[in-house]
Parts: sequence; structure tokens; C-alpha cells
Amino acid sequence: MDGAHDLGGKTGFGTVIVESHDTVFHSPWEGRVRGLQQALSRATSTKIDERRHAIERMDPEHYLSASYYERWLTATATLAVEHGYVSAEELESLAGGVFPLSRPARYSSEFGDRATAADRPRFEPGVRVKVLDLRPLGHCRCPAYVRGHTGLVTRCNGPYPLPDLVAHGLPARLDYCDNVEFSGTDLFEDVDPSVKVRIDLFEAYLEAAP
Repeated sequence: MDGAHDLGGKTGFGTVIVESHDTVFHSPWEGRVRGLQQALSRATSTKIDERRHAIERMDPEHYLSASYYERWLTATATLAVEHGYVSAEELESLAGGVFPLSRPARYSSEFGDRATAADRPRFEPGVRVKVLDLRPLGHCRCPAYVRGHTGLVTRCNGPYPLPDLVAHGLPARLDYCDNVEFSGTDLFEDVDPSVKVRIDLFEAYLEAAP
């Protein structure tokens, strides 16, 4: 899906702050969120793709203002409600007020229908490919800023289950995941011409370049 979480290639969000220490949790509640997330994933057998998509479904204003572990708390609570472990009313009663949850999941099959379980990759290293410019409703591991652009396949991996389907609990379909190299000048403005950007992309997102 194209939402507030897909910030690759976007500007205006300020400098990325890189912390100089190795602190995992800044407050005790963050550690508890991590524990709750792990416990729920075991109880529901949810895959990482479904958990990621629960974060992507957050209200954009909430997502952009939330901290890392607040996003995981929202996702964990949302999945707990959706899997019947707790109700939204019970959460609000315990919280003493509104407890924001993610929006309901939606899905469209633009990429999912293209996944293939072929015996070998469709594209070999050295082949130029174009990223399809599609806008699916559901979970998608193809960043928006490379869609419509052309790159060079450098390596083929897999096959792996396509996350677009796994995130929605749909029957898994295998697809190869190719490492694709793009010219930085093709993706961004005011970039050193020598800059290259490499991204792992499922072949469901790709077509042969003309």
C-alpha cells in the first residue's frame, strides 16, 4: 500500500538522527511492548509481513507522530483485536480513554497475481528490468520511489513466499527476489553521478525493460 510509512525517496522530514549508543529500550514500557508482540505472534502464528502491515495501516497522522515502539504497540493491539484476544472496548477501558487502532486491511491483487513458482528466475544477472508502476491497496514490499524506473539485475535469490499475499493470510505463492541496481541520478535530484542504489525486488514487481 502507498501510505505514510513509505518515506523512501521523500524529502522534507529533516535529518536522520543516528544514536551513538547501543540502548535497545529507552523506557521500561518499550521492553514490555516487545514482549507482548512476541507473545501475540506465537499465539496467533502471525508472520512478520502481517505484523508490518498492521503498522502500515495506522492513521497517517498517528504514524508520523509515533515513536518506534508506539507503532509496534498499535500493531500488536490491532492484531489482538482482529484475532479475537481482546476487544476494542476492553482496551479503552484499561487505557482510560481512546486507544487508537490501525485501519481495517484492504487488498488488491495487482502484484500478487504475478507471483510465479517457476523452476528458475525470469531475469538473469545482467538483464535490464523495469519496475511496474502499480498502486496496490494491501501490503507491498516494492517502494514507491523506484516504481516506473529501470535498473540492472545483479543477483537472483529465492524463491520465497510473496509478502504481499502472506500479510493478508492468503495462500502463499513463491517468487524469486532479484537484487536490482539503479542509477542514483535516475531516482533523485542533485546526486553524485557515481551513486548506485541496490534494492531487492520480487519478480512480481518487474518486467523486461524495452
